[in-house]
Amino acid sequence: MEPQKLRPKNSGTKKLFDNPVLEALSRTHIAIPVSMFFIAGGALGWYAFTHTDLTNWLIGVLFVAGVISFTFVEYWMHRSVYHIEPTTPARAKFQYTTHGVHHEYPKDKSRLAMPPLLALIIATLLFTIFFVIMGEAAYAFFPGFIWGYAGYLLVHYCVHAYPPPKNFLKHLWINHAIHHYKDGNVVFGVSSPLWDYVFQTMDDKSKKKETGKAMETL
Repeated sequence: MEPQKLRPKNSGTKKLFDNPVLEALSRTHIAIPVSMFFIAGGALGWYAFTHTDLTNWLIGVLFVAGVISFTFVEYWMHRSVYHIEPTTPARAKFQYTTHGVHHEYPKDKSRLAMPPLLALIIATLLFTIFFVIMGEAAYAFFPGFIWGYAGYLLVHYCVHAYPPPKNFLKHLWINHAIHHYKDGNVVFGVSSPLWDYVFQTMDDKSKKKETGKAMETL
């Protein structure tokens, strides 16, 4: 089965579920998950400083490791899960529901983040796994991980909702515009291009020269 070719629409939205409860749960205001994970990360970080035997420098190292680890997960999920090849009808439906709808309606602000309930369930599961593997070190590692996620949400929202700034951050807008409007098989990193360079999925120079029109529509 060939990948579905979706032409981005500059306005509108798409109903995914007939059930009104599921449809409502598939949408969120960006402030909800961002606030939720910044607060949760802060609380866990406070616990790491006050209720564990971890030294301050180790807490800092673990926090940074958590942020970097999230950037890899962000890249891997976007490339390997959200852009899964729709080789069967079930895979095609999964890909469209989880990410394809975003490519078709990139300016739908209500679907620029994972629904908070699902995100909370996944975050709880991940923290449990990290705690089993790392012990109390998870209280310092996981805040970096979920703050990385909250930062990603902010970047993703901003590149779709606002024009690019006139500083070095403009490249985040350019990169994501290429992914949406030029070639969906490159530039999978949103908050950072690090892993695109590592795995050689960064756009080439010819595409960068063609981003003018893309920037106008992002």
